[in-house]
Amino acid sequence: MKKRIRKSQARYNRIFGLALISPWLVGLIFFKLLPILASLGISFTDFQLLTPGATKFIGLDNYIRLFHDYGVGYVLFETISLGITTIPLQLAASIGLAALLSNSQLKFGNTMRTLFFLPSIIPGVAIFFMWIGFVDPGTGWLNKLILQPLGLNGFNDLYSDGAIAFLFSISSLWSVGPGMLIMLGAFQGLPPEIQEAARVDGAGPLVRFFYITLPLISPAIFFSIVINLISIFGGVVLLDRGNVFSGSFSPYDGYVSYILFDERDLGYAASLAWFFLILVMIVIGLLFSSARKWVYYPDRDA
Repeated sequence: MKKRIRKSQARYNRIFGLALISPWLVGLIFFKLLPILASLGISFTDFQLLTPGATKFIGLDNYIRLFHDYGVGYVLFETISLGITTIPLQLAASIGLAALLSNSQLKFGNTMRTLFFLPSIIPGVAIFFMWIGFVDPGTGWLNKLILQPLGLNGFNDLYSDGAIAFLFSISSLWSVGPGMLIMLGAFQGLPPEIQEAARVDGAGPLVRFFYITLPLISPAIFFSIVINLISIFGGVVLLDRGNVFSGSFSPYDGYVSYILFDERDLGYAASLAWFFLILVMIVIGLLFSSARKWVYYPDRDA
């Protein structure tokens, strides 16, 4: 009798739980999974937005085409370059801020954490216009109030490759809040006796940080790297959203938007998106395979 009651209770809990998350499940299936699967099918066609009725199945032609498209190589290089620049920068800033804010001697620690996290919830468009106003060659504060009084030239071409890359790398630090919280949680989870033992043995602050603290928080570092790699596809277009691809600067997502909305070639745009997804998954797979060599998990030694 008790077993039957437990089974009925467990069945009720499952049904009730599914009912609670049903709005999310409906959104996931109809607005995420189905469009993703549809885009995979469209990538094997010559679907044109203006003439959808003339769509034909062309097999792998779109994927063969992207290997002969010089624009793909350019935007892929730009995306990888920005990723190589911004990911280490964000990771170093997150670790540095977390190490500072986890110090027990820091006053107003909770207030400082809130202040460092607040910029990450500001909409990206607002950050974009703020930076444009700051570095504008004619009216920006950077040139008028800082660089010109010092006799420096400043930004003469705001949309040059060097200026865009530099501005994006700096502006990416505005979204360092979530990464800082991840590292802060890792710092707070460190066993204090290990640090005390190292201090007693004569290890200095730098030795303890690089040889004890960093290896112990390597799971959090690994998680942050994976999240940042996934966000490369959409994250690198902050300073290029809405600009027409002209060959001067446009990362991969901007090129996909150009092919889709300017060229109206939905089939080729879908193949470009899936090609980049495969590349990202390969990189993440390689990262996971290398994790066993540098990521420390206490349960492995148990």
